[in-house]
Amino acid sequence: MMNRAGDADLHFWITLGMARRQGISLNEMLSDGVLTRGDVAEMVARCRNCNGMQGCLAFLSEHPDRASAAPDWCRNAQLLAELRAIS
Repeated sequence: MMNRAGDADLHFWITLGMARRQGISLNEMLSDGVLTRGDVAEMVARCRNCNGMQGCLAFLSEHPDRASAAPDWCRNAQLLAELRAIS
């Protein structure tokens, strides 16, 4: 069983990877004031509360460079689509 800190780290990297696959830099969004640290924390929390982690890991490995969208089951898919539209 993974401890909560490791769990948070993994979901942080999944969230970051999903954004990156769509050409979104969460760091740039933070720097530009589009997102707050709280917004990113909420994204990670949504990811942590999703049962699709294994599917996301597979998705990220199958799309190492770019993807047109996050998978349908991603709890951050809508927000990522909105961020992609403004980036």
